[in-house]
Amino acid sequence: MLSELYIKNLAIIEEASIPFSDHFNVFTGETGAGKSILINGINAVLGQRITKDIVRAGCDKAVITALFTELSDNVCKRLDELGISHEDGQLTLTREVNSDGGSIARVNSRASTVSVLREIGECLVNIHGQHDNQILMDPEKHLSILDSFGDLEEQAEDYHGSFRQLQEISRKLKKLSLERKEKLEREEMLRERVEEIGSLNIEENEDELLEAEYKIAQSSEDICSALNEAHSFLNGVEDSDIPGASELISNACDSLGAFSETLPSLKKLSERLENARVEIEDIVSEIASELDKIDIDAERYGYLTDRISELNRIKKKFGPELSDVLDCLNSASRELEDIETSSDEIEQIAMQREKLLAEVSEKAKRLSAARAEAAERFSAQVEEELKFLDMPNVKICAAMEKGKLTAAGMDSVEFMISTNAGEGMKPMSKIASGGELSRIMLALKNVIAEKDNIHTLIFDEIDTGVSGRAAQKIGIKLKSVSKRQQVLCVTHLSQMAVMADNHLLIEKQTRNDRTFTSVHKLDFDERKREIARIMVGENITDTALKNAEELLLASEKI
Repeated sequence: MLSELYIKNLAIIEEASIPFSDHFNVFTGETGAGKSILINGINAVLGQRITKDIVRAGCDKAVITALFTELSDNVCKRLDELGISHEDGQLTLTREVNSDGGSIARVNSRASTVSVLREIGECLVNIHGQHDNQILMDPEKHLSILDSFGDLEEQAEDYHGSFRQLQEISRKLKKLSLERKEKLEREEMLRERVEEIGSLNIEENEDELLEAEYKIAQSSEDICSALNEAHSFLNGVEDSDIPGASELISNACDSLGAFSETLPSLKKLSERLENARVEIEDIVSEIASELDKIDIDAERYGYLTDRISELNRIKKKFGPELSDVLDCLNSASRELEDIETSSDEIEQIAMQREKLLAEVSEKAKRLSAARAEAAERFSAQVEEELKFLDMPNVKICAAMEKGKLTAAGMDSVEFMISTNAGEGMKPMSKIASGGELSRIMLALKNVIAEKDNIHTLIFDEIDTGVSGRAAQKIGIKLKSVSKRQQVLCVTHLSQMAVMADNHLLIEKQTRNDRTFTSVHKLDFDERKREIARIMVGENITDTALKNAEELLLASEKI
């Protein structure tokens, strides 16, 4: 509950300390007296956006302090999460706004941040102004209102928890499926690589050996011709009378040998020639052997050409050296062995997802059915409230549409209304009348009052567009709401003001060419005069005072 509000140097309010009742509090006063300034001050201390213009002219800063007591469990829980003390069930919020535009936030006199004030404020106070259509104009909030009314928050949270699990397992399945796809693609690439390299049956240094043989093969004809020619020179031409070097040396040896006994020096020459002949015959034999070695046919030459071409291609792709190709083959083979292509884990998770999807779908259906039942009760109760508030022909419904599963379920909800007999249902966001909008908001507040965790409600000129009987009904309804929640209301109507448990007058005065606004609590006689002023203006008569007194006494019986 908001127990007290202290204001200093806020616009035309120099200083004021305002006490509040736990029930129905009403602000009245002349137009321009500063009633909206109080709402701005409360907004400021709740962490809402403000400007430096709210600082009183000539002052360095404005200070607004709010004391809250009888804190709800919801507020205490949020304070605990923020690490904020709340001894004796009390909380003090302060906002200092400097004339240069800066501001300071304090919680229990300790420095804090505006965002923390805002977080706490959202749990403490709900402000509804003439143009504050946050709930009625935003269909996205209608579903949470319906869940709150039907006590479905726990069921909705249970569904939401399962839905989060479904999202997580779906993300995991997608990730594993992607990894499996990448793994299969990798496995296919490795298999192709192993098959491509392995099918060549490459041996170590094979390219070097083949290149050497290929060079010989390329020159084999010329080499054979040279060897044959050398063979002919040394051994003579077959089937020819032309002698070879071996035969000629043998003949020379024989010629010298015939006179070796006669001339001893010829014997040594003869022996040397004999040695030369033996060497030449050995050379002839080796030449014949070389001819046999390089006797390469066309088929072998074609093989060498093709094989060397294959090895060069594979080296270009996986090399540059043949040893690199063989390393690539070994590496791919090892990695292929390590890859696990089993889909067991994916299949298991897919089964879990299907099971969880069925569970989430079932929870969504049950939640949807509970919402449909709550929507009927909600519509009936709001219609009843609106009939009391002088809207007898109103029809309201919570239009539900089913769609795909989302974090909120399978439902989208929008409040529809018909305010006059014979008219079709329209979205509440299409309502133009300020008076109707105010009464609908009040009806909603009253219907969900027992479900609302926020204990302080502020209505800024909820009486706009209404008068007479409708205004009296709004006053009675606010009085009813205040039995469960604290209500603060700014009003211009006597029918509402007489219902207050705590009547506060906002009064503007001028002293020494400066404007001052004061706020003070009215006693019974002061209330009579203020109610009379609201009814007849500044020329207050005895009849007006009597009527005001009768209204005040009558309100005490409500």
